[in-house]
Amino acid sequence: MNPILGYLHNFFFNVYPYICLAVFLMGSLARFDRDQYTWKSDSSQMLRTGLLRWGSNLFHVGILFLFFGHLVGLLTPHWLYEGFMSAATKQRIAIYSGGVAGFVCFIGLSMLLYRRLFDPRIRLTSHKTDLAILLILWVQLVIGLITLPFSYKHADASAMLILADWAQGIVTFQPNADALVTLDWPFPLHLILGMTIFLLFPFSRLVHVWSGFATVRFLFRPHQVVRSRRLNVPAGHNQPRQTRADA
Repeated sequence: MNPILGYLHNFFFNVYPYICLAVFLMGSLARFDRDQYTWKSDSSQMLRTGLLRWGSNLFHVGILFLFFGHLVGLLTPHWLYEGFMSAATKQRIAIYSGGVAGFVCFIGLSMLLYRRLFDPRIRLTSHKTDLAILLILWVQLVIGLITLPFSYKHADASAMLILADWAQGIVTFQPNADALVTLDWPFPLHLILGMTIFLLFPFSRLVHVWSGFATVRFLFRPHQVVRSRRLNVPAGHNQPRQTRADA
């Protein structure tokens, strides 16, 4: 490999992940601490509903499935499922389910992006960061869909195992970027753009995702105890008469 390309490869897959994770976590915390009034998704529903309902629902259903699918698929060790499922079977499940979710998400995001770009009222009130993050997500989805035929070509799940080994190495602080050199071009590009989305996360409207995850805690909160309020009046004293102002 060319020395410059080797340096870039080492940076993007051994160093860049930790930069993105650090900015993702610390940047989100700093924004919540300093700019809580910007911690929202800036909905444009009041301007024009139009494509918003269908686009938003399709996008959110698809993106949540893809996020957790990638999270579980990449970070689950091979030994944990090899007793009842082969790596090739796991890859086929990921291809079919991820392909459907990716297509659903792509349709929803395309509707949202079209609405932002070609509706004059919404375009006028949209921040540049809104358009930028939607475009980046759209490109990332396209690249992700392009990886499907390449994944299908590797029926032995060799590509999936290489990606999982790299991702698990990042978590255990033992990254191994050398194996990624053998992968087809869409995979490294998909990884780099995915990490860049985490890097941009704290500076975009995507921070409202934290609020969505935080609502899960309400499912486990203790029951609220409500007691009636009684007025303790000493013996021999009459209760104060309720006046019109007190009523």
